[in-house]
Amino acid sequence: MSFDPVAFLERAVGIPSNEEVAEMREFLCETLAEHGVEPRVDAAGNVIASRGEGPPHTLLNTHIDTVSPHVPVERDGGTIRGRGACDAKGPLAAMLAAFLGSDPDGRLTLAVTPDEETLSTGAYALSLEFDRCLVGEPTGLDVCTAAKGRFEGTLSVRGENAHAAEPRSGENAISDAARVLEALASFDADATPHPDLGDPTLTPTVIEGGTATNQVPGECRIILDRRSVPPETAEGFASALAAHLESRVPGVDVDFRFTERETPFLEAFETPPDAAVVDALRAAGAGEIRPFGAATEASYFAREAPTVVFGPGVLADDAGAVAHGPREYVRIEAVRRAARILTGALDRSG
Repeated sequence: MSFDPVAFLERAVGIPSNEEVAEMREFLCETLAEHGVEPRVDAAGNVIASRGEGPPHTLLNTHIDTVSPHVPVERDGGTIRGRGACDAKGPLAAMLAAFLGSDPDGRLTLAVTPDEETLSTGAYALSLEFDRCLVGEPTGLDVCTAAKGRFEGTLSVRGENAHAAEPRSGENAISDAARVLEALASFDADATPHPDLGDPTLTPTVIEGGTATNQVPGECRIILDRRSVPPETAEGFASALAAHLESRVPGVDVDFRFTERETPFLEAFETPPDAAVVDALRAAGAGEIRPFGAATEASYFAREAPTVVFGPGVLADDAGAVAHGPREYVRIEAVRRAARILTGALDRSG
């Protein structure tokens, strides 16, 4: 039985996987079994299947979960619309075609994760040794060799409560937070831009403080979104932020804590543009070499071996958001072309 990535994709987009992925995972496993490959589902909910033997060991990774709300599938001429069309069931369809249809040079493993859009517990739980990794995301068929990381945490600014009629008898945490915000604006003033990813960003996204309209607030909290570039790590960012605030707002009682989560944050990564996996994709017809525009589970895999992000579809177009948006879509020809490119990159005769 030959595998049709477009028929698979149309069915897959019709299966909601924004709240739970059991039905989509079952469909994926049934598809693999129908084509002669018996997958396994590990304790973290990852679907894992392998073909071929010996080195090199290539890992294909993407995810089956999507963001909310679910958008019903619609086939409109040469386009498939609906939630997951490009993020990331389109890339999954292309990867499946290559996984099932190539004559792999060495061992080929497909590992499809269940919760990339939330905590990445599936990707973090994977314990695989491999020589190169291709992560499926909408890149417009370009080869993405780097991506920014994303950290999140809360700055707690502490003051002292007092009656608002006697404000000088307390310490106004909101007023102190204003000084902290001013200091944050200069945090990256001396940063060296990454040659591909550009400048890191530090963005206050939520602020809250105070409990009564007639009371000097004793605490104010600022949630920060950090988009990092190599070689910054989560620990390195926290240390640099503490030192910066100590020098810019001395005397203000401020403390930064990362948002609690089960898994490490997705840190920035970069793969050399002359890596063999990049050359293989380019030789097979992939587009330009560039960075990816969002944080991705490639962060975890890049710690182990050269890793790139590749797939059909785009994060956004001239009209606005595509992935995660109400108008999510992927071009059918792009899915077929991605399948051909991946097959050519993986095939021993490619």
